[in-house]
Amino acid sequence: MRERRRTGEPTGGKRSACGRCLHGNHGRGPELAAGAALGNPHGNGRRLTKRITLKIAGNNRLVPVQKVTDEDFRMLACILSNNTFVTGLDLRYNVLTDVGAEHAAKFLQENSTLHYLNLMFNDICTNGAELIAKALHRNETLLHLRMTGNKIENKGGMYFASMLQINSTLEKLDLGDCDLGTQSLIAIATVMSHNKAMKALNLNRPILYSQEEETTVHTALMMKNNSCLMELHLCKHEIKNFGVERLCDALYENRSLRYLDLSCNKITRDGVKFLGELLKRNQTLEILDLNSNRIEDDGAIYLSEALALYNRTLQALAVVSNNISGKGLVALSDSMKTNMVLSYIYIWGNKFDEATCVAFSDLIKTGRLKPNCTDVDPYEVDGHVYLAELPHGLKRHYYWTPSYGEVDNKDANASLAIGAVAEHL
Repeated sequence: MRERRRTGEPTGGKRSACGRCLHGNHGRGPELAAGAALGNPHGNGRRLTKRITLKIAGNNRLVPVQKVTDEDFRMLACILSNNTFVTGLDLRYNVLTDVGAEHAAKFLQENSTLHYLNLMFNDICTNGAELIAKALHRNETLLHLRMTGNKIENKGGMYFASMLQINSTLEKLDLGDCDLGTQSLIAIATVMSHNKAMKALNLNRPILYSQEEETTVHTALMMKNNSCLMELHLCKHEIKNFGVERLCDALYENRSLRYLDLSCNKITRDGVKFLGELLKRNQTLEILDLNSNRIEDDGAIYLSEALALYNRTLQALAVVSNNISGKGLVALSDSMKTNMVLSYIYIWGNKFDEATCVAFSDLIKTGRLKPNCTDVDPYEVDGHVYLAELPHGLKRHYYWTPSYGEVDNKDANASLAIGAVAEHL
């Protein structure tokens, strides 16, 4: 039986990659536990040979966790200095500061095997961002860096913009929730116009004070010139209809973008009209995230017309919490009857009437819409069909990973299943 979400979800992060050794060392520091797990010569003498991602997350809900400190990271870097098999390091939700960032920067300068580094939601600030960004001037192996939630602010964003001018190997950069400002966003957009390596860029939730949408205009100019970027996240950018129009104008000329995230903005039905026109002509976009806007019925109808009659490339559409009622939701369900490419659709948080419930129930019963490709589950009471919520979505595990089950569950993270850009590249 499929799980329906009834209460709050777990917020823990599951340790893996030698998790058995890490879990069994609660009385020792993380660096000693990691040393034992990685074949420390003072341990049992056995060494790992396969390439792994070492996960030492500091937010496990079920198991007591000793968070990694700056000194722990220094010791961990020493342990990993000569290894050739650890290609990923996940240190999310720990207590690393700018001192830890200094150790990370030194490690990045000396290490030649690390492809993935996750420093999400530590306590790294502007000075730490400068050290890490400058280390990446010379690093030629790191492919994916997550700085999510570290308050590096506008000045820290400027350091990463300078890095993107020099580094030619980094393919995925996450600067979401980093308190970036207008200046750093414009600088990153300007540099990205000529960057030929970056495939995925997350700039979620900057701190913006202007209502003129200057950052969106510069991002649109970047998308007009960039021919490599496949995934772009612009969540909480205060994007309005004017900004959407600028982005759509640019995307008519773009042939690389596969995943566009415009969730949690201020897009209304008038802005979605531009997206509808774009979908009629665009032949590359595969995932469109419009969650938590206000497109209403008219916006949903604009999208459904484009999807039913013209577009045959979009695979996933998310319109959660958009004030759509039965008319718009039924139109979206009808578009799936003629469009066989659109396979994932997420609609929870809108205004369900019985026609909506019946329409999506029929899609699921006939097999047109797979139960794991949507966030609603039909059930019947006294002859009436209703919809319950399922814990499915495009990126439900962006901020957290479950304490049990599959960490990379494709039902909850459909964007990975579609594969615009692989999670760790």
